[in-house]
Amino acid sequence: MALKDHYRKEYPRPQFVRKDWQDLNGAWDFAFDDANEGETQGWPKGFTSTHTIQVPFVYETKASGIAEESFHPYVWYQRKIEADEEQLARRVELRFQAVDYVAKVWVNGHFAGRHEGGYSAFSFDITPYLHPGNDNLIVVKAEDSDSCTQPRGKQRWRKDNFGCWYVQTTGIWKSVWLEYLNPTYLNHVKITPNYDDNSVSFEYKLGGATYGSELSARQLQLTTIVTMDDEVIKQGTLAVDRESLAATVNLQSDKLEWQLERWSPDNPKLYEVEFVLQEDGETLDRVHSYFGLRKISIEDGKVLLNNRPIYQRLILDQGYWQDSHLTPPSEAALLDDIDKIMAMGYNGVRKHQKIEDDRFLYWCDVRGLLVWSEAAATYEFNDEAVERFTREWLDIVQQHYNHPCIVTWVPFNESWGLPTYLRIPSSRSSLKRSTF
Repeated sequence: MALKDHYRKEYPRPQFVRKDWQDLNGAWDFAFDDANEGETQGWPKGFTSTHTIQVPFVYETKASGIAEESFHPYVWYQRKIEADEEQLARRVELRFQAVDYVAKVWVNGHFAGRHEGGYSAFSFDITPYLHPGNDNLIVVKAEDSDSCTQPRGKQRWRKDNFGCWYVQTTGIWKSVWLEYLNPTYLNHVKITPNYDDNSVSFEYKLGGATYGSELSARQLQLTTIVTMDDEVIKQGTLAVDRESLAATVNLQSDKLEWQLERWSPDNPKLYEVEFVLQEDGETLDRVHSYFGLRKISIEDGKVLLNNRPIYQRLILDQGYWQDSHLTPPSEAALLDDIDKIMAMGYNGVRKHQKIEDDRFLYWCDVRGLLVWSEAAATYEFNDEAVERFTREWLDIVQQHYNHPCIVTWVPFNESWGLPTYLRIPSSRSSLKRSTF
């Protein structure tokens, strides 16, 4: 099937698509906890709500149904989900695309995990805490602050902030969903196009896998199928004997009529790719993704795309919406934004002080709009700010690395929160690498 056939409307992560998922956006019970008493008063097991909130819109927005712009540092969410025996026989993963700033999650009163960072995605395995029925309770506590060491971008931190700052964003502001996995599954794939030698490299990371001879004895196989316009270009299979694997695929075809497709704003052609994890012929996981064959480089002070200079006509896009703030009101609104940007003659955006919705990046990949991906800044510089930023930024780059539209990573905006420019050292992976 073509890329458009694998794309699932409203699916939060178009770069890594599975068919078995459940959308948890919509109405949740909600309450403020300004005195931070909820944990000691037993709220993780359930609480008396004062509002209904429409996730993923934060309480500060009209779209949430609450529209309270005052700062509240502690807020709570809860909703019930159904689980049947078939689902409980698998791994149930609870995924959050973003919660600002600290999230704590309980399921049926059991602590499932904690995450810090307002712009990176995260997930928890909640299988051990579920039971059959429709009364499984998910409770989320979100903690925010006015600290200037917290990466916050254009969010205000004082009531009297002047006009170029927006109202703060507190709590769940991107999609929430469930995915149903087998105990061994494909956790992540890093995709690197090698433009100059017409190949693409894959670095695979399994989840739930055991190690050593036990893993080898299971006879797991991972198949990668690369297609373009419904035609299989290359296919190869690796024996899985470890948690991390790597392979390089030559995209040249033996077919005389086949021509390589390079991704660019004028020709945003994407290769579809399917990953199939099997054990003794039984499929454990199947994931659909895609990539673009393109290269970004700098030569003689010029930015090159596919070894040719490209003039970047960029709009500075802050990604705020009148009634929903950081959260786009709909996927259609994102598409309308992209179409208008391109209609005005721009070929790219600098996404300013914000990590945008994954669906925006997907449509930039499809339409050929270049993206400068910029981190949300802190406003003070100290060890705490460096630690917070570094941890979150590394997660963000890994999570969005595969998008061909992203041509520049911008860790710092101007000199906000920086006494001097920082130099970040690079490192090389020591993965076992295969070629097919």
